[in-house]
Formats: sequence, structure tokens, C-alpha cells
Amino acid sequence: MRLRFLASQRRRAEQFTVLVRNVPQISGNSISDSLDQFFKTSHPDTYLCYQAVYNAYKFAKLVRKRDRLQNWLDYNQLKFESHSEKRPTKKTGFLGLWGKRVDSIDFYKQQIKEFDKNMTLERQKVLKDTKSILPVAFVSFKSRWGAAVCAQTQQSKNPTLWLANWAPEPRDIYWQNLAIPFLSLTIRKLIISLSVFALVFFYMIPIAFVQSLANLEGLERVAPFLRPVIELKFIKSFLQGFLPGLALKISLYILPTVLMIMSKIEGHIALSILERRASA
Repeated sequence: MRLRFLASQRRRAEQFTVLVRNVPQISGNSISDSLDQFFKTSHPDTYLCYQAVYNAYKFAKLVRKRDRLQNWLDYNQLKFESHSEKRPTKKTGFLGLWGKRVDSIDFYKQQIKEFDKNMTLERQKVLKDTKSILPVAFVSFKSRWGAAVCAQTQQSKNPTLWLANWAPEPRDIYWQNLAIPFLSLTIRKLIISLSVFALVFFYMIPIAFVQSLANLEGLERVAPFLRPVIELKFIKSFLQGFLPGLALKISLYILPTVLMIMSKIEGHIALSILERRASA
């Protein structure tokens, strides 16, 4: 039944693709040549092709800026469609506070056109620069069986090289963690494990502090100089009724963000794994 179910599903690229990390350079060849040579030798019958991963940080930054400009262009076009009697304008200075006033739609169209040119140049620069290729690649196979064999077996005598795992879906990849070396991953996992233990252990400190706020008699014994302030009706009701709950809610609100940051530092490569680790 399981095989029948899998056969009935629409084929997806990640079912035939393996993510390979810590790719070494073989005998002075480039990473691309090393990838192609290695898999043609190790998996000659099932290997199909590969896609190297590039360090395109500047290109990604340009893409994000262009997306923001496109959003502003769409906003101004919708604004003009709803009020066609007057075209929207903006000032070209900092935050639109000063400078020459220009037509917003024409301004953003010109900005997007310039960004498209810069993105094309940056893309060509990244593709031509061999130093931009990271020791990571997506390797595709002719069959699911070939991909499964590669993903579930050790590819080299050195267990720290040619690390193969099932590739996540494209929308699920956390790109910043793809090129982390094996040794760094091990150290990160050790540090995060110790940090989680410390977080759980020391999390009792803010809880104890919140409980002490509710017990004003104990607070007065510890800090007798605060007694005149604590005895004020407004301060007393605030400390006993509002502040403990507020402090606890703030701690619970911050905790998921802290756990997500720790999961990212640990080096996981999929957003779904990051969310699962943060909620575990």
C-alpha cells in the first residue's frame, strides 16, 4: 500500500535530489569539477546532474531592495487607480521629508529599471567567479532509488566529507546554514546543548523573582529601605496584581524567539526543522 501511495503521488524535485555538504576539491580541480567527477564515478548508473550553491549575498540584498521598490510601485499604482484625478508624488530626499518632488510611479519604475541592470551584472559576476561557489550542492538522480542510496550511505572514507542528506523543499531551505563546516557544526551543537541546559536551569531565577514580587513581606525583609514605597496603595496593588503577570508574560513571549535563534546557531538547514526544534 505504501508503494502504491508513493507511485500515485505527483513527482517532486526533492524526491530525486540529495543535498551534499563539505565538498572537497579533488586534485586541484574546482568544486564543480570535483562534484561531477565524484558522482560520475560513485553513482554512474543513477547520477543525473548537480546544482552548485553560490555565495550571492550581494545579489540577494539587491533582490530584497527591488522587492520593496516593487511594493511601493504597486501601492502608488493602486492609489492612482482609485484617485485618477491626481498622480501620486514624493520627495526624493531622506525618508521623503525633503528634496525635489517627483512623480512616484515614474520614480519607482526608474529605480526598478536601474536595479534590474545591477542585478544582471551582479548575477554574471557571481556565476563567473569560482570563489563564489560554496562546498555545497544539490545532486539529482534519475530515480528515487538512486537518491535514497546516496542519502542513506556514507560517500567517503572520511566521515566529515561528502555529507549527503535528503534535500529539503526549496521553500523550506535555510540558506545561511548550508555551508557550515562539519567541525563547526559539532562545536555549535555542543555549545547549544550546554546553553539549553543553562537556560532551563537559570529560568528559575526570573520565576522566583516574580513570585517574590507577589510576597511583599519577604521583599520588605530583604530590602527594608523600600518599605515606604511599597506601602503606597498604588505601588502595592501594582506589585501584587499587575507586575508578576506582566513579567511572566514577557518571559514567555521572549522564550520562543530565543529558542529559534539558538536553533539557527545550531546549524539546521530547513525552516521546518528550526521550528520543530524551537517548539520541542
